[in-house]
Parts: sequence; structure tokens; C-alpha cells
Amino acid sequence: MTGAAAERTGAGPGAGDNAGTGPDTRPRNQPASQPSFDAVVLAGGAARRLGGRDKPALRVGGRTLLDRAVAACAGAGRVIAVGPERTTAADVRWLREDPPGGGPVAAVAAGLAAVEAPYVLLLAADLPFVTREVTGRLLDALVRAAEGPGPRPDGVLLVDADGRDQPLLAAYRTEALRAALAAVGEPHGAALRRMLTPLALERAADAEGAAFDCDTWPQVRAARDRSGRMEDVLEDWIEAVKAELGVELDVDVAALLDMTKVAAHNVVRPAAPLTAFLVGYAAARAGGGEAAVAEALRKAEALAAAYERPDQGGSDAGRGTAP
Repeated sequence: MTGAAAERTGAGPGAGDNAGTGPDTRPRNQPASQPSFDAVVLAGGAARRLGGRDKPALRVGGRTLLDRAVAACAGAGRVIAVGPERTTAADVRWLREDPPGGGPVAAVAAGLAAVEAPYVLLLAADLPFVTREVTGRLLDALVRAAEGPGPRPDGVLLVDADGRDQPLLAAYRTEALRAALAAVGEPHGAALRRMLTPLALERAADAEGAAFDCDTWPQVRAARDRSGRMEDVLEDWIEAVKAELGVELDVDVAALLDMTKVAAHNVVRPAAPLTAFLVGYAAARAGGGEAAVAEALRKAEALAAAYERPDQGGSDAGRGTAP
């Protein structure tokens, strides 16, 4: 049925075996003062402005955007990720809107079907600087207002520095969000603004810059620059080269750098880039793919490690050093 959730049993690859399989995965040591909440992370979308790349799998600061979003949901009874199943560092319950590609409201409908707690965090999986402190502030504000003497809000969402509402960085009362979703009718292709219109929402300022998202390559580069990690600069450059050359292969950067260091040290420095080129060429001739690259890297590194320069007779003198 259109807009219904299609569930895949268990957590994502690499996650624990028991995620989402029991009636409630709420932590037993959760403090009584902490509101009972679940989380829905929207991890789908075509990422057209990123050339169709898997946006939630992009890395900023050494972690994928998806893992950053999941980490910001720490303390949730269950974290439901809606989208194509991926590897995650923490346990999640994977669901998919049916049919796929129905837009954010259809994804919310799929995830909300698995929510059991009275409050729910709703996050997009393209927020590199969202943290548990930010989501905790939204939840606390919602609970205080909902349990206080004044009007009962349906949610609290973050407002970015330009004054724009961020409904996918927000906390909601589950009951109110379900009612708003039901009022929409068919969720497939529905506008998110239409779903939110009947809700009474409060707003919180984005003091931390958590609403910064990664919709374009310049935004990804800005996020990586803000993270200040050399690995992110390399990741950004590799993504740019792959996009320019039309290469889909995931690059094992650590293995490639290890091989080039050995070649530079045991042969001469110019051997490093030339050997990397030959490894790529050999892997392409072998049919391409990660296995072909790994095998070519293995052979090249073993050859470089055992190499003795004819003019040095096996001595280390005069050899290039790793950059």
C-alpha cells in the first residue's frame, strides 16, 4: 500500500543483533527525569545536488553523517532509520517507505509507525553538527512546556541563523504528530509544510550551528573544513576526483597511503604516485571493484617492501623517505 512502511528485520549491517526485535529497547538505566522518547532519522533521498552520492554515508570529522545523527539520539528507547539499509555504529531499526522515494512525509509515516514513546525526535541524516546536547535541549523544552500550566505545544523545532524553521531537527509529541500525519491523507509526495501546518510549534534558536546541512558539495566541504581534520580534506578531494572522473568505487585511503609510503621509502619518492597509478590500471584490467584494487595494492606493497635498489645494494642510504 502506498505510504506504508516496509520493514527489514533487525538492525543495519554491523549493528547489534537485537535492535528493534523486542517490544521495547529502552535503556534500563534511563533516568526517571529524562523524558521517554524514540527517534526517527530520515536517511533517504536522491541527493541530486551531490550527483546522486549516498549522502548519509559521507564522512565529516571521521564519522558518517548517518552515525552523527544516530549519536545525537542517544538515550532514545529506539532509533528508527528510514531509508536504504546501511552500516551503522549503533543499533537502529531499519524501515522503508513503500514505495521508496515518496518524500519526507512518506518517510515520517514509515518511521512513526514504529514509535512507541510519547515523544519523538525527528532528524535528517545530513546534519554534521547535530549533537545529543542539541536534541536534549529540544526535548527538555517540549516536556517542560507540555507538562506546564500554559498551552500545550505539539513540538519544538530549531530555527537556523537565517530564521528558517528546521522541522527535521525537532522534538514532537508523538500523538500530535500522528494526528497531523493522518490529516494529510496520502503521505506519498506530500509536502512537509502541509503536515506541520496544524501543529502548535515552539521554536528554539540555533546557538550551536547544528542546523547546518550538507545538500551540496560546497556545504560538505565547508563542514569538513569546520571539522579541521586532514582526513576530511583527503575525503573531500577524493570525492571531487571521483565525481569528475565518473568513478563509483569506494577508496581504501589507509591501504593506498600505506602502499605509497612503502614505495616512497624503499624505492624513491616518485615511485609512490607512479605505483598508485599502476595499481589502479591493474585493478581496472582485472575487472575493477574493491577486491581487484585490494589485490593490486597487496602485490605492489609486498614488491616495494622487498625491493632492493640496484645502485644501493640493499642499503637504506639514498632512499627516499615517506612524505
